[in-house]
Amino acid sequence: MYASGKYTSRGPALIPRMKTKHRIYYITLFSVVLLGLIATGLFQFWPHSIESATDWTMDKRSVHDAPLIRLPVSNPIPERGDLSCRMHTCFDVYRCGYNPKNRIKVYIYPLQKFVDELGVPISSNGLSREYNDLLSAISDSDFYTDDVTRACLFIPSVDVLNQNSLRIRETAQALAMLPRWDKGMNHLLFNMLPGGPPDYNTALDVPRDRALLAGGGFSTWTYRQGYDVSIPVYSPLSADVELPERQPGPRRYFILSPQTAIHREYRAELERLKEENGEALLLLDKCSNLSQGAASARKRCYKGQVYDYPQILQESSFCVVLRGARLGQAALSDVLQAGCVPVILADSYILPFSEVLDWKRASVVIPEEKLSEMYTILKSIPHRQVEEMQRQAHWFWQAYFSSMKSIGLTTLQIINDRIYPYAARTYEEWNNPPVVKWSSVNSPLFLPLIPPRAPGFTAVVLTYDRVESLFRVITEISKVPSLAKLLVVWNNQNKSPPEDSLWPKIGVPLKVVRTEENKLSNRFFPYDEIETEAVLAIDDDIIMLTSDELQFGYEVWREFPDRLVGYPGRLHLWDHEMGKWKYESEWTNEVSMVLTGAAFYHKYFNYLYTYKMPGDIKNWVDAHMNCEDIAMNFLVANITGKAPIKVTPRKKFKCPECTAIDGLSLDQTHMVERSECINKFASVFGTMPLKVVEHRADPVLYKDDFPEKLKSFPNIGSL
Repeated sequence: MYASGKYTSRGPALIPRMKTKHRIYYITLFSVVLLGLIATGLFQFWPHSIESATDWTMDKRSVHDAPLIRLPVSNPIPERGDLSCRMHTCFDVYRCGYNPKNRIKVYIYPLQKFVDELGVPISSNGLSREYNDLLSAISDSDFYTDDVTRACLFIPSVDVLNQNSLRIRETAQALAMLPRWDKGMNHLLFNMLPGGPPDYNTALDVPRDRALLAGGGFSTWTYRQGYDVSIPVYSPLSADVELPERQPGPRRYFILSPQTAIHREYRAELERLKEENGEALLLLDKCSNLSQGAASARKRCYKGQVYDYPQILQESSFCVVLRGARLGQAALSDVLQAGCVPVILADSYILPFSEVLDWKRASVVIPEEKLSEMYTILKSIPHRQVEEMQRQAHWFWQAYFSSMKSIGLTTLQIINDRIYPYAARTYEEWNNPPVVKWSSVNSPLFLPLIPPRAPGFTAVVLTYDRVESLFRVITEISKVPSLAKLLVVWNNQNKSPPEDSLWPKIGVPLKVVRTEENKLSNRFFPYDEIETEAVLAIDDDIIMLTSDELQFGYEVWREFPDRLVGYPGRLHLWDHEMGKWKYESEWTNEVSMVLTGAAFYHKYFNYLYTYKMPGDIKNWVDAHMNCEDIAMNFLVANITGKAPIKVTPRKKFKCPECTAIDGLSLDQTHMVERSECINKFASVFGTMPLKVVEHRADPVLYKDDFPEKLKSFPNIGSL
C-alpha cells in the first residue's frame, strides 16, 4: 500500500499552500509596515528644523513670490551701532564651533517683502540684481548651509547695498524682526553706497545693533578694525566690458583722470598739472554733446574728443581716483581692471580688503593736500616697479573685484580667517598671483599657531675643527626623543671631516654638509636636508645641555613656533654716557636675546636671513666673523614684534676644555665688537626691534620635592 501525497518538482509539499487572498493581504500589510519604518527613519535622522524648511532656494528669489510682511509702526528699532564692537565682544565664535574643514557656515534668510502699515515697501528697488548675484554666489559656495542650527553667520535677504533706495527706519525695523537677530549678533550686512545728502556718512545709516558691516566707503572714523570688512564699490560698467589683455609697460599717457563729478577745486588743480605737463596727462570729463543714457556712461570727453570708457584706462600708466561725495568710488574697480596703477587721493579712506591685501604693491596713496606734487611723486617711481604694480593691480581685480561673487566670497574668507586663524590664508596666498610661489615653506608668523605637522626637529651643528667636542655634542643630542635628523655644517675648507667610520653611531640620519667659504651665516642657510619645521641651532662646544633640557626646549617651541626659544640669554642696554647701545652678557633678570649657539626656531627664518636680511648686515657678519646670532634676533623681533623665550635656569655655557685659541667668543675684542653690532643693526633696521622681558620657561615641578619618576623632565640642569 502506498500513502497518498502531493509532490512538486522540488519534493513533497509539507505546508499547505496559502490561499491567494490571504497572501495578498499579508504582502500588503508587510509593505505598509516597511514603508512606515523607512519614513520614520528619514524623518528622525534627516537634518531639519522649523526655519530651514523655508531656506533660501532658487525658486524663492523673486520679490513677487515672496511673502508680504507688514511692519507695525510700534515695532522696535535696533540701536544705532556699537563702534566699540570687536570679534571678542560682539561676535559669538562658539556658535561656529570646530569642524575639520575650518570653514564657517552661513545661513541666508528666506526672501520676504517688507512693507509698512500702508503697504509701501521699505525699499524702492526691492532686490537688486547685484544683491541677488551676491546671495546666489554664497548659496552655491561651501560656506552655505540651509540648516539654521548649524549656522555661524546669518545674512539677511534685505538688500541694503544702496542706502539711497532705503527707508531708514522701516529697514531697521525689518532687521529687528528677523527670528535670529539677537541684537545683530553674528549677522552680516553688505552695503556699498552709504550715507546720503548732505553729509554722506561713511557707514550705513540704518541702525544695526551689533551686526558686522561689509561697507564700501569706510573712513578711519567709522571702520571697526578687525570687525567690519571694507569692500569695493562694485562697477557694473567694468563687469559688462571685456578688455583685451594688455602687458605691463609704458603707456601712451603717464597720468589719466577718468572721473566726471570731481570737486571744482580738485579739477582746477588737475587743470594746472595738465598745463605744466602737457600730453603726459589726460584730463577727462562727462561728454556734454551726448544724450544721457547707458551709451553716454561709457564715454568720456576732452575738448570735444570722445573716448571709450573704460577702454581708455588701458592707455595710461597711472589713473587718478579722487574722493567724491562718498569715499568709495566705483572708478577704482575700473582702473584695476585696466591694469592702470590707481593713484588714490581720499584722506582717511579704508581701502577695500586692506586687512589682507597689501595695497603698496598695487597703488599709490597720496594725501589730498599733495595733489599739486602728484606728477613729481609718480615720476620718482622706477619703471620696473611701475610694471610690477600694473600687474598686481590687474590681478587684484581678477581675484577680488571682478564680480559680486568675488566680493562676497572674499568677505566671507576674511571673516573665516578671523574665526579659524590657525588655518588662515598667508600673506603670500592673499597677495601673490598663483604663478608666484614662496620657497615651498610655510610662514609661522602672525597667527595663533598649532603644533607643526612635521614631527621632531633637525639639529644643525656648526663646526670648524673641534672634532672631539663635536662628537660629544652629537652623542648628547642623539638622546633627545624628538630629534628627527642631525645636520653638521663643516665650515673648514682646509681640512676634511672625519671618515664615516669615526662618527658616533646614532639612531637618526646624520648628514655632513661641506661649505665653500668659512662664514658664520652658513649656519642659517635653508639647506634642503632640513625637512622639519623646527630647527635647533647649536655650537659644537655646547656639551653641557642634557637631553631633558633640549626636549623641554623643543616642547616650548611647539607652543610658540614664531619665537626664538633658547638657553643662553643676553641683554641690550642704552649707555647714557656714550649715547649708544651696549651688549650685556652678565647675569640679569632681563632678557632681550637668546644666543643661537643653542636655540630653537622655525626654518622659515633661514629663508629670511639668507634672502631678505636688510641692508648689508649679512655681509658685515661674514666679514667680521661675529654677531650672526644678534642679527637673527633682530630679524625675528623686527618681523614678529615679540621677544625671545629663554628656557631652563642654566646660565653657564662655557666649554670647560676650550681655550681662548679655540673659540671666537672668548676673545675680548669679540665682546666689544658685539656692542658695535647692536648699534650697526639698529641703524640698518631704522629702529630698535629687540624687546626686553623678565620671563623664563621652566618645567612644572622641576624644583619641587617630588620623586623623580613623577617629573617629565627630571634632569633639567642648574645654573
